[in-house]
Amino acid sequence: MRWGDMRRSDNVEDRGGMSGGFGGGMPLGGGMKIGGGTLILILILSLVFGINPLTFLGMGSPEVSAPPPTQTAPAPSSTAPGSRAPAPTDQRKDFAARIVGDTEDVWGALFKAMNRGGYTPATLTLYRGAVRSGCGTTSSAAGPFYCPADQHVYLDTSFFDELSRRFGAPGDFAQAYVIAHEVGHHVQNQMGVMEKFEREGQRLDERRRNALSIRLELQADCYAGVWGHFAQKRNLLEPGDLEEGMRAAAAVGDDTIMKRTQGYVVPDAMNHGTAEQRTRWFRAGLQSGDPRTCDTFGAANP
Repeated sequence: MRWGDMRRSDNVEDRGGMSGGFGGGMPLGGGMKIGGGTLILILILSLVFGINPLTFLGMGSPEVSAPPPTQTAPAPSSTAPGSRAPAPTDQRKDFAARIVGDTEDVWGALFKAMNRGGYTPATLTLYRGAVRSGCGTTSSAAGPFYCPADQHVYLDTSFFDELSRRFGAPGDFAQAYVIAHEVGHHVQNQMGVMEKFEREGQRLDERRRNALSIRLELQADCYAGVWGHFAQKRNLLEPGDLEEGMRAAAAVGDDTIMKRTQGYVVPDAMNHGTAEQRTRWFRAGLQSGDPRTCDTFGAANP
């Protein structure tokens, strides 16, 4: 992928890291502490069900005024408790900033073409270990995410190592897909989709809210494909890039993750979509380059 030819976004901040504090048990409200064994169980549950592990600890539950973050997939962390993820290299920071910059150019042009007014870019926030956002405090174990409350995309670039090693999806376009997916959520926020999702989701039970969440995530996948369409059209992609993106979309499917972590699939617990769904909608955006083809909410069977 010729990402070095893309424009570098100025909407980037590097917050460094926050101390983990997990060693020896984490203090909870009222002075209670949680031990290492319970913490491991919490991290496993967060991986399986795509839930911020801090939510189990009572630290990451956003209020209604702060919508929950949306993420590509939880990241199974290989960092030891109490340690810190390595700082992103200058190359990784440059890569992420250029991918975001290119999505800004593409969506800015598309918003004008759709007569939706100006596109307001999201801010890319790089962090290590954990980060405080408008959606609460989140560990890097939750994976990359978008917070609609502050319109930031949050990324611990160590996730790229997990994407390659544990998800089996190496390559720069696989990494670009992850970023473009989160930017896709920002596009949804700009279009009012996320506000509608939050309003309707509050009236649903968990099973139906998960089903609605899948449609939200699949549309972000499709929007990532729309960006990829124009990257390909401008000869910024190289042989093998599209395959990398497809592998990444399949690797973060709920069924793929569940099979890897627990050996079986729980359909009602899915909230991002299956590998087949994610690759299909990503491909739809890649082929069309038209956001109108990304109407996952209107599709009978997304």
